[in-house]
Amino acid sequence: MPFQIVNSIISWFLKKRKHQMELFLKYPIDVQHELLFKLVNKARNTEIGIKYGFSSITNYNEFAKNVPIQQYESIEHLINRTRKGEQNVFWPTQVKWFAKSSGTTNAKSKFIPVSDEALEDCHFKAGKDMLCLYFNNNEEAQLFTGKGLRLGGSSAVYEDNDTYFGDLSAIIIENMPFWADFSSAPKQEIALMGEWETKLNAIVEETINEDITSLVGVPSWMLVLLNRVLERTGKEHILEVWPNLEVYFHGGVNFNPYREQFKKIIPKTTFKYYETYNASEGFFAIQDKNNSLDLLLMLDYGIFYEFIPMDTFDCENSEAIPLEKVKLNTNYAIVITTNGGLWRYLIGDTVKFTSLKPFRIRITGRTKHFINVFGEELIIENAEEALKQACLKTNAEISEYTAAPVFMADKKGGGHEWMIEFKKHPKNINYFTEILDNALKSINSDYEAKRYNNLTLAMPKVHVAREHLFYDWLKNKGKLGGQNKVPRLSNSRKYLEELLELVKVKA
Repeated sequence: MPFQIVNSIISWFLKKRKHQMELFLKYPIDVQHELLFKLVNKARNTEIGIKYGFSSITNYNEFAKNVPIQQYESIEHLINRTRKGEQNVFWPTQVKWFAKSSGTTNAKSKFIPVSDEALEDCHFKAGKDMLCLYFNNNEEAQLFTGKGLRLGGSSAVYEDNDTYFGDLSAIIIENMPFWADFSSAPKQEIALMGEWETKLNAIVEETINEDITSLVGVPSWMLVLLNRVLERTGKEHILEVWPNLEVYFHGGVNFNPYREQFKKIIPKTTFKYYETYNASEGFFAIQDKNNSLDLLLMLDYGIFYEFIPMDTFDCENSEAIPLEKVKLNTNYAIVITTNGGLWRYLIGDTVKFTSLKPFRIRITGRTKHFINVFGEELIIENAEEALKQACLKTNAEISEYTAAPVFMADKKGGGHEWMIEFKKHPKNINYFTEILDNALKSINSDYEAKRYNNLTLAMPKVHVAREHLFYDWLKNKGKLGGQNKVPRLSNSRKYLEELLELVKVKA
């Protein structure tokens, strides 16, 4: 009974936030533009504010004219200065936290600044809103009669020059109030362990005897954990371990490849799945209805949004539009200005709007070719550099290639499958594959983490394509010549399966 009273009190408190959401639901454009000028005014005396004349900016058009669209490479030098202790560079309050994220063309990792405002008014606020929306949609919810199992990244928080870096999830856990531990599992010291295998076993041991009512984490990692729980307990499905489990809050990668596996492991027709859209740069959107694929764009988290139509996309040279000019079912690249000191920052994600009243979105992909089924964020630059290294060490030459994910099946991990047509073959394809894998690990920290002990990603599988395979494939699709290109990386297996089928036909 006491737990039910606590659940009722907390759910009542969380539901109150819904009335505050009505402001941006009713007046979204006003809320966004007022937010922009608060950000500009607050940062007017920073180095960036002085450089771009924030003091003289009076409207959105002046802001867009004065401040260029930027990618990580454009501001990396400013971030590096702040990581060494300089302040008031791009944000007026102290910035000492940096979320370590996957690499760019020039660096293995990115370090995204996380201000106190970003933590409090974006990430923590979003966590409360996620629960608020869930409770408002599910009056019978009993989340706080038990505990929420939070599964963060594999990195602890590290100190460097009196600043700190680590996975965003680790930073959030590090900064949570002490009372948050009472409703969450595992305990903070376990959640912040840096060695993944040790942490995974510790989480299993701590939680198998708890009353877990909710799950929070990235699908690929969560599946690994849930399968480990079943192995440890000898149970057939998760509800035999945690009978009161009622919802899984997921995000980070496309959930569709995992949906059926979760339904098998959690065989409960009333079980809820709630998607969130967050990244190191900010928390952007939350599923606000049961059984929906659409996410409500959250407009009062200290983030001002702009969008670039993908049919005119040209990276930093693109022309962006504000929220009031977006249209339905058009693919847009997202540009953000944040209370963490990111100014017109191109995050690399693409979305389309499924509703304009209120503004709801679906994530459609990335601005570049990529594979991000398991949170590895493998981009085209990573693949090209790794293949270059593999060719140099094996005296090989490549004419065409493509890669796709191998989705997790039962208790087996996932992986990447490559189809490569060589102009000059390596003497040993297994050695070539090993070099490719090691190069990807050295280039991309997220790929390296997912490859750890083959838990999420297994060694890549490389098919040696016959001569002219890709030419024949394009010919069959009527796409020879012109601007038609072989898609290098894909989040689906469509292209790879077509190529494998063509190999069978010709065999």
